[in-house]
Order: sequence, then C-alpha cells, then structure tokens
Amino acid sequence: MNTTGTSGVFAREFDDLGRAVEVGFAGGRVISVSFPAAVPADAETDHELLDRIAAYARGEPDEFADVAVGLTVPTDRREVLEALRTVPYGEEVSVSRLTRLAALDADDPEDLELVTGALDENPIPVLFPDHRVQGGPYATPGGIRDAMRRVEGL
Repeated sequence: MNTTGTSGVFAREFDDLGRAVEVGFAGGRVISVSFPAAVPADAETDHELLDRIAAYARGEPDEFADVAVGLTVPTDRREVLEALRTVPYGEEVSVSRLTRLAALDADDPEDLELVTGALDENPIPVLFPDHRVQGGPYATPGGIRDAMRRVEGL
C-alpha cells in the first residue's frame, strides 16, 4: 500500500464493528489507530486503508503486513508489537507464546510484564492485532475486539 507522504487523520464509521475507526498518519506511516464513538469533524473519510479495514470487517482476510507503521514506543515494547504483527490472520496466541515470539522468557515475571504492558498500550491496534492474544490485556475495546475475533473465526 502506497501512502508516501500521507499525513493527517482519517476516520470512518464501521457498522460491522459498531464504531468509528480513526487512523493517524505522519510521513506516510500509520502512527495511531483509535475507536472514537463518532467520526471527528476534522477527519477525512476517504483513504485506502479505511477501505481495507471495511473489507476486513466484512470478513475479507487481510493481515495489513504491507502497511507502513511509525511506532513511537520504547525498543523493548516495539519488539513485542512486531512479534504480535507476525501472528497470522485467524490464529491466536497466548501471552506466554507471544513472549517467546518476542524472544523473551515466558517464565520471567518482568518479561511477562513487558509483554502485557506493550499489549495494553498498543498504539496501533488492528495493524498490531492484539485481538489475536488469548486473555489480553488489549488496547482494542471489548466490543470491537469481539467483532474482530468473530470475523477471524477466533
């Protein structure tokens, strides 16, 4: 997906998710995804990524792997979120498994705390699919998470 130079806020209502999805871009990279109750007045509604999210919400598989992201999180959390991004569409992992995918020790309480903190503060849900983690925590709100899990057959 080519978003070179795209900056700004884009949002659209998604009936399939029961909520609006807002995507923030800076320099062609997604820097945030949130789920406001309504589309903000200053948001643009026309963007290819919103079209893809709409198709995904209707059941069309998409891992969004080609979407450029700009994570502004500490390196250790970035590694957890990048590991999360490798969990395939329609599959789920435990927190312990995600910890191992991030090359951390699932038996170390500090590593588990790092993973749960990264999940809880995930700035780009959908692209970093925290809904694929069994038992959370999650940055994706419950109703949207449930809808996304249904879409993926989880």
